[in-house]
Amino acid sequence: MITNRAVRRASRLALGAATGGAAACGVYATDAAGRVYTFMLVGAVAGALFAGAGDFYRRTVRLTEVRLSVPQLSELTFVVNDEARQVSWQLFVESVTRISTQRLDDDEGLLREALTSLHGLFATTRDILRAARPSAADDGITVEYLAVNLLNRELRPFLSKWHPRLREYETAFPEASEAEWPEAPECRADLAVVQAHTREYVMGFARLAGVRDPELLLGGIITDEPGGADAVAGLRGH
Repeated sequence: MITNRAVRRASRLALGAATGGAAACGVYATDAAGRVYTFMLVGAVAGALFAGAGDFYRRTVRLTEVRLSVPQLSELTFVVNDEARQVSWQLFVESVTRISTQRLDDDEGLLREALTSLHGLFATTRDILRAARPSAADDGITVEYLAVNLLNRELRPFLSKWHPRLREYETAFPEASEAEWPEAPECRADLAVVQAHTREYVMGFARLAGVRDPELLLGGIITDEPGGADAVAGLRGH
């Protein structure tokens, strides 16, 4: 007499046998077609890597040749990629939103504000260069080269000369007007020269960054007012 327990045991045995047989068939099929699956997997991975490499090339390796002429330097040829364009854009924004590129007439503005702005531009430019990954160029003509020349050929000499002189006057005559400073006219004349040269560097940053119509931003409408950087954000062209 066959009991229910025996039936259940037989059913479990049959299910186990069927499951084991199916697993064995699966292993055999995988082993038999293993090379096909391997080729499919390698092809898929290679395709993904190729697509990723193409995207990386478009974003960071795409090269553009740009020729510039800036003060104290001969005509230079730059080969820039997207990463260099990004650094150039940061330098352009930091420069165009400061007094450093806005002419200070004799009867308006304060020399102290102008010198403070130039000092801030010097520090910010140095910070941007420090944070950026160095560009690669066989001849060394990179956006970093242009920025370092702005610092060392234009801003540093002017600040080294006039910052201590103005501070000495302010310390000696704390209540006096800046207009009474005997060296104010000479300082303003030097400031006009360094501003004109700085504008040329800023135009260079704009061209390297691919900015459309940067002259519109250098016409005196952008200053150190809050939000100045936001005002130029929509005019970037790449």
